[in-house]
Amino acid sequence: MELYITELSKYVITLFMVLYVCECFAVFRYRDEEDRSGTYTRQNILMFLIHFSCFMVICFETGEMSYLFFYAFQQIVLFATVALFHVVYPRANRLIVNNMCMLLSIGFIVLTRISYEKAVKQFVIVAFSIAITMVIPFFVHRLKFLKSLTWVYAIIGAGALAVVLILGTATYGSKISYSFAGVTFQPSEFVKIIFVFFVASALYESTSFFEVFTTAVVAGIHVVILVISKDLGSALIFFMVYVFMVFIATKNPLYLLAGAVGGSGAAIIAYKVFTHVQVRVQAWSDPWSQIDSGGYQITQSLFAISSGGWFGLGLFQGTPESIPFVEADFIFSAIAEELGIIFSMCLILVCISCFIMFMNISMKLNDRFYQLIAFGLGVTYIFQVFLTIGGGSKFIPLTGVTLPLISYGGSSVLTTLIMFAIIEGLCMIHQDEEKEMLRAEKKKLKKLKNQKQREKTYIEDLDESEE
Repeated sequence: MELYITELSKYVITLFMVLYVCECFAVFRYRDEEDRSGTYTRQNILMFLIHFSCFMVICFETGEMSYLFFYAFQQIVLFATVALFHVVYPRANRLIVNNMCMLLSIGFIVLTRISYEKAVKQFVIVAFSIAITMVIPFFVHRLKFLKSLTWVYAIIGAGALAVVLILGTATYGSKISYSFAGVTFQPSEFVKIIFVFFVASALYESTSFFEVFTTAVVAGIHVVILVISKDLGSALIFFMVYVFMVFIATKNPLYLLAGAVGGSGAAIIAYKVFTHVQVRVQAWSDPWSQIDSGGYQITQSLFAISSGGWFGLGLFQGTPESIPFVEADFIFSAIAEELGIIFSMCLILVCISCFIMFMNISMKLNDRFYQLIAFGLGVTYIFQVFLTIGGGSKFIPLTGVTLPLISYGGSSVLTTLIMFAIIEGLCMIHQDEEKEMLRAEKKKLKKLKNQKQREKTYIEDLDESEE
């Protein structure tokens, strides 16, 4: 009986996921949030159906009914998140909230499958993080002085990274975390957001060569600290975000070309200087020749992805635990193995729909500062998705970054939730701009109407005087 349920569930879960993705892109057919309400409702139903179906399979496979209690707590948090955002911020973009909850639910499912203890810990962090991020859209919407803190962002960002470099704990050769009061943080995750605010505040008024050069120096300090810390994945994200934000701010393709040349040169230097970079590049170029050493992770990842097929082996039917650090760096491979290639492709499309909405909000904003913020956060998010999935599928060398909202890691999930909350605040600012434009247009029309009325009265007076 369990075998039949597991086998049937693969197709049902895949069908629900495909339908959810269709709704993700159906949203863009409509301009107003009110017209999208039906689509959002269907998304919520499909999300809860996927979550329920997966946990039913987990309970059947393990025989542990305690998973149902864990599932119930997850449902409460996810439902409360959707409902509270809708009630507290009725003008917020619901696609972002729905996709955020969908990605979190997938993370809960896969982490529960891999390690129940880590899934519980992740759930507690997510619940705490959501409570924090609920207030962020309000502050982003209300605080108007954020654009004037250029050097505050620079000092805080570089200082936080420098603290980790000096006092941080080395993890597999890289200093990426810092422990305080028994809690471990990865400051580079939070500095990503601060860095975006710095570049936006530096370039929103002026894009002169001096401004670009100044921001390049500060960005270079961030990147150099990360390189010395051997956190090359984060360094790459910072560099790419800076290059694309400068390009968008200046609309000068020469800066994009300079970034490409500089990035290529830095990559060559990193390969020459750092041994672990050489190991990763060699493992990427020919993992099969090092299948028992440096290429073990990537070969196991490729085995997992290929063995899943279109619909996956089914939950608890694969061997994701054979991949080292599968819950962090290679969680996409675990998803592909047990939930299938179609499900995994849909997951990528969900991430892309988030990015498109980020860009959509960025283009609609009139304020240059907020426009650059939305663009920078969008690039940060989608580039991290690309690095994680690309590294796990051997498209690019491994960089050691996590899949946002899905991989295990407290700093990563909190940072991504903050990014999504900031975008919601920017969405509310855009709606304020639209209201202001509409108010100005009405005032203009009213003034024009009054002018026409005065002209009409004047003509009538002339006619009466002639008579």
